[in-house]
Amino acid sequence: MLDLLRDYGLDDFYLELSTKDPEKYVGDDALWDEATSTLQSVAEDSGLTLVPDPGGAAFYGPKISVQARDAIGRTWQMSTIQLDFNLPERFDLDYTGSDGAKHRPVMIHRALFGSIERFFGVLTEHYAGAFPLWLAPVQAIGIPVADEYAPYLDGVMATMRAAGIRATLDASDDRMQKKIRNATADKIPVQVIAGEEDRAKGAVSFRFRDGTQRNGIPAAEAIGLLRAAIDEHRQVSGSEDL
Repeated sequence: MLDLLRDYGLDDFYLELSTKDPEKYVGDDALWDEATSTLQSVAEDSGLTLVPDPGGAAFYGPKISVQARDAIGRTWQMSTIQLDFNLPERFDLDYTGSDGAKHRPVMIHRALFGSIERFFGVLTEHYAGAFPLWLAPVQAIGIPVADEYAPYLDGVMATMRAAGIRATLDASDDRMQKKIRNATADKIPVQVIAGEEDRAKGAVSFRFRDGTQRNGIPAAEAIGLLRAAIDEHRQVSGSEDL
């Protein structure tokens, strides 16, 4: 669960243990105590800070939640594991134990993301829209120096798409500098630029979010560089990142 959040770039988090509200709960007290103790032990073994939330559990069982801090320090509840004593009772669920007797199971709710829409909302806030290359909705955008180079660059972008890169061509009537400004405002990780010299050599130039460039890269090599950065989940902000 924690590794999953780290994969998305959320690595500043702590755990919160929500325990029984003595005025509002169902189930056996001994079972609640055992479940709470088990969750606490697991949380402490993780090595993360554990913050108590007395009385914060739902009426049907205790809960561990991962509280993640975004890039500006705001805290969001992410993944949760919650024990449920209520539904097995209400549905009259049982299993036969090794002793041959019937026992009531405990249900475990696990939410890795919570609401997927909310999760991506948190990521958008965390990255301020400047997603890492591997996660960006558009990973590369083609910008021809002039209209006459658009067909060549369109072919390069098509080859990128065939390699699994989310690439598109800005075929609008805007001038090159306006296209660059638009792509920068949209926080697209890589702008792929081509002019006469690039076309003659079968190459492209990269422009990155920080304004740095890497020029005259053979098209096949350029695709390989992007593909490797995506596969390795690297953040690409400038020319030194490729």
